[in-house]
Amino acid sequence: MTWTQAINPFNNLGLSALVAAIPLIFMFIALGAMRMKGHIAGLIAVTLAVLVAIAGFGMPAKYALLSTLYGAMFGLLPISWIVVTAVFLYNMTVKTGQFEIIKDSIAAVSDDRRLQALLIAFCFGAFLEGAAGFGTPVAITAAMLVGLGFNPLYAAGICLIANTAPVAWGAIGIPIITAGAVSGIDAMAISQMTGRQLPFLSVFVPFWLVLIMAGWKGAREVMPAILVCGVSFASMQWFSSNYLSPMLPDIMASLFSIVCLVIFLRYWKPRNTWRFADEPPATLAVRRHSAGVILKAWSPFIVLTVLIADWGLSPVKTLLNTVNIKIVFSGLDKMILVGGKPLSVVYTLNWLSATGTSILIAAVVTAFILRVGPGQFFRIFGETLYNLRFAIITVASVLGLAYVSNWSGMTTAMGKAFTVTGMVFPLLSAFLGWLGVFLTGSDTSSNALFGSMQKITAESMGINPVLTVATNGAGGVAGKMISPQSIVVGCASTGLVGREGDLFRFTLPHSIFFTALVGLIALLQAYVFPWMIPPMVKAAAASAGASQGGVQILAVSGVFVLILAVYAYMQKNGDAKKVSA
Repeated sequence: MTWTQAINPFNNLGLSALVAAIPLIFMFIALGAMRMKGHIAGLIAVTLAVLVAIAGFGMPAKYALLSTLYGAMFGLLPISWIVVTAVFLYNMTVKTGQFEIIKDSIAAVSDDRRLQALLIAFCFGAFLEGAAGFGTPVAITAAMLVGLGFNPLYAAGICLIANTAPVAWGAIGIPIITAGAVSGIDAMAISQMTGRQLPFLSVFVPFWLVLIMAGWKGAREVMPAILVCGVSFASMQWFSSNYLSPMLPDIMASLFSIVCLVIFLRYWKPRNTWRFADEPPATLAVRRHSAGVILKAWSPFIVLTVLIADWGLSPVKTLLNTVNIKIVFSGLDKMILVGGKPLSVVYTLNWLSATGTSILIAAVVTAFILRVGPGQFFRIFGETLYNLRFAIITVASVLGLAYVSNWSGMTTAMGKAFTVTGMVFPLLSAFLGWLGVFLTGSDTSSNALFGSMQKITAESMGINPVLTVATNGAGGVAGKMISPQSIVVGCASTGLVGREGDLFRFTLPHSIFFTALVGLIALLQAYVFPWMIPPMVKAAAASAGASQGGVQILAVSGVFVLILAVYAYMQKNGDAKKVSA
């Protein structure tokens, strides 16, 4: 028996949207006010979502439960699979002592916590976002900062806030490509528009990170480094998004920023070294290592980068996707009518092409490089899995909530409530994307959910739809830092499991502020600077561009290895000069 998706079951869009928002409102209250543990809040919220779908939107109970199950399965793979393998790879570097060398190599650039935050949270995190996305940047960079001695809450919060501007082009540009697919607009045009919005934020974010860490005085002391970091990143982000490919901005911008910042810090140092107030004073001199030792310590992340880049190549992904397990949800498949069309519900377990699998293979290769035996390998993996058990439950619950909300019409009802705002719609387009990312944890999912709606609404208002479709993704980046999935990843990788509420309250004001900035930029571009909007082009086949972009990404992976080699040489050469002096 088929069922037609309900969008306005109460014949009042505002009331329907309010009812649909009940699980979402509960998540805000549970995490922000009640300080409830993430996995408990997630389980209660998904239960509320099922009840609202059934009682409020008329979704048959069987369909609601199966929709939730489908989402939970998606939460296990690929989301949780990436988190587990990423943290596992990091844990292996810790257990083998290689992370101490990584810490030394970063501290050799600067032992100032402000500059380490710029290098790791912003630059390196952006690189991982462009290569993998789906929580990988926060999982790895937050754990690295804690290992360097950062306060865990600040480490997680800073990495979440830093992981904003890169999100629009995350995972080899998938959010932009998805927006083009659902809206019928060329992905390159959307990339160009996004590249004329987010670079303004990219210049600002490094300053904001240091400001919330060290205050205005602390930020002013390292302003030259902040400007080098932000301007180099933003300029390359603008150039690559407008003239190269939607898949390259994060990779290119992050590498360019790392190079510029490392070279700059070689010749400039802040007057004072800043550390956290509750941090024990440094008593040992920074150890320096040879180029070979440094490259060996970084080898897990070099291997990770190359494999993730390879996994993103269109021909490789197509080949790997042939190895899969398909599960047809016979009790749900073609039973829900969305816009008069039956919804296909087939869970495809692409276990070989999953990003988490590439990370696991990187871990296996790393085990050979670092001489980790089978017993230690499986022991570290078992410990990682056990420590992340509550995080996995939370992610599965939140994805279950997202899918039952999407397929019951609850999310669409909330989205449509934003479209009755008239001239200020470009401003609220950013908040619509923000809502989508908060709910789904993914800018890709938010674009898939609201991309077409953004286009239709813009056209009906006489606004170039390229602007609103791009703003959906650009505004969504600020929702990433408060998404329950991201909060869980941040807590899991910094030893803060159970303190999800604290981290949520830490990031929430920054999330709203950044979204408002993007919305204001979109509003100005719509009515004051319309020349900044590229012309709308019909979506074109992306396969050729994807293949070309993949080759470029593979080449860039080699550049990353070269950067580390040059850096290690500079360190060694600098030590030699000191000795001779």
